[in-house]
Amino acid sequence: MRSLAVALVAGFLVACGVVGSPIPPENVGVTPTIEKQKMRDAHEAHQHEAVESQVEVEPQGQDVNLPPLRPVGTR
Repeated sequence: MRSLAVALVAGFLVACGVVGSPIPPENVGVTPTIEKQKMRDAHEAHQHEAVESQVEVEPQGQDVNLPPLRPVGTR
């Protein structure tokens, strides 16, 4: 039983020092996040300009403005 406990403790101690795969430094920190946000904002601004640049066609309708409707059922 004691040997099992020693083996478990040794296993946990060894496992705590395991190093994962390396992360490239250009993908870590605040700078990549800021760059992604700037690119997203620029893309959204470009889309917004494209929508605004579309020519709006005025609807074809009556040439005379009609008076407002009177409420029904009042005296």
